[in-house]
Formats: sequence, structure tokens, C-alpha cells
Amino acid sequence: MSANRMIAAGNESEVHGGLMLEMKEPMDSEVFVDFLRFSILDCRRQGRKGVWLKLPIELVNLLEAAVKEGFWYHNAEPKYLMLVYWVHEGLSTVPANATHKVVIAAFVMNEKREVLVVQEKIGKFKGTGVWKFPTGGVDEGEDICEAAVREVKEETNIDTEFVEVLAFRESHKSFFGKSELYILCMLQPISFDIQKQELELDAAQWMPFEEYAAQPFVQKHELYKYGVVICAAKIDSKYCGFPSVHTESSSPGDRKSYLYMNTKV
Repeated sequence: MSANRMIAAGNESEVHGGLMLEMKEPMDSEVFVDFLRFSILDCRRQGRKGVWLKLPIELVNLLEAAVKEGFWYHNAEPKYLMLVYWVHEGLSTVPANATHKVVIAAFVMNEKREVLVVQEKIGKFKGTGVWKFPTGGVDEGEDICEAAVREVKEETNIDTEFVEVLAFRESHKSFFGKSELYILCMLQPISFDIQKQELELDAAQWMPFEEYAAQPFVQKHELYKYGVVICAAKIDSKYCGFPSVHTESSSPGDRKSYLYMNTKV
């Protein structure tokens, strides 16, 4: 197979100063090895630092050949593996795979000073009777403020408006050896009739804030105890968090992003 035909079987682009090979079509393993070797040589000639290889799950039969040629795993997604080969003689500057997941907790209070709480039927809180704020992970490409609104809607069917980030905590070795950012957000309810999500929740309700705060688990667990202190201070207008402010992206054509900042500065 000619060099041009080999390149046509994949798709070249540049990322992090290296050559990206995104495989598209089935290829004989021997031809694939020639393709990789040609790409590595071409990368050296162009002064690039490395070769990235995006291998879709349907072409997993090519994985062994890539590893034998010196490629190593960088990250995995449901539909592909990303491998990399460092060409440059100096120390590798390949950026690390994502090290954190982001989780939001939603503090939602109505005009009766009642907070929206749930009891989970899966996970570490299953069967404990603990009432907690709605929580959930931020999806890839999703903003924190949007994730908070979505999670509350999914778990309780309550519509909300994002108010601000109140606080966050970083913990480590919590999820497949990764770190976690736990972000406490305040939201304003704009609907009030609860319909709990049957798959994940045993119960959901509006509960007086003082009753939520008095739970033994909340009083004994530092993270939740501090959360109560922060929320109480916010209720009494003695605390100001970080509302979301639209900002322009640094890349042309990209959508706007959010900066979370104290707007009273």
C-alpha cells in the first residue's frame, strides 16, 4: 500500500506538537506496522515531538502491533483507545490523562426555609436513612452550573436556576485511583412539586434546614458539617460565593465558558 493510501486509511492532524493518527478503516496488521513506521519517520522529519494514535474499538485487533512498535496507552474512552509514541530525544512532555472527576452537590432552599433532600438506593448511602443534597457527576463538555441544574431536575423533577458556587473540596484516590473535585452549589427553585427518580432514589422531599443539619451523620462528617455552616451563613447573608460569569473562549469559534467569581469585588 502506498504512503498516500495508508494515510487515507486514517486521518492526520496535529495535537500537542505531535502528529495525530485517527484510524478509520480496517487494515492488515503488516500494512498497519508499515503505516506506523512511516508516520514516525515523517514525524521526525517535520521536527514534531510525538505520534498520537486514536484506535476505535472496532479496530482493536491492531492494538498488539501498535504496542510492539513502542506505542503506550494514554487514555481510554468507551469507543476508542488513545496511544502515544514519543519521538523527540528529550524528556517526554506528553500531557497526562485527566486526573480528576467533578461532582456537584445542590443546595436548594424554598421560601419556607426547607431544603431539597434525597435518600439514595445505590452507593455508600444505600439503606443508611441519611438525607442528603442531590449530587451527581459533571458530564464531559458540561459546565458546572448547567450540571447542577440538570442533576436536580433528573433526581427530583424540580426546575432551578443556578445561583453560585459556595465551596469546593479536592480529595484523592476516590474513583479508580483518580482525584475528585466536590463542588457545593446553591440553586433557586422555580418549581416545587417533587417527582423522585425511581432508579437511584428511595425518597425525596422538602425538609426544614434545621432538621437536615441535625442529622447525626451530618454532625459527625466534617465535609457535611462545614457545608451546613456555609449554607447557614449564606441564608443569613453572611457569606458570598461565586456566581457564574460568561467569558469568551480563548479559541475562535468556541462557545462561551463560565468564570466563577465573587461579583461583589
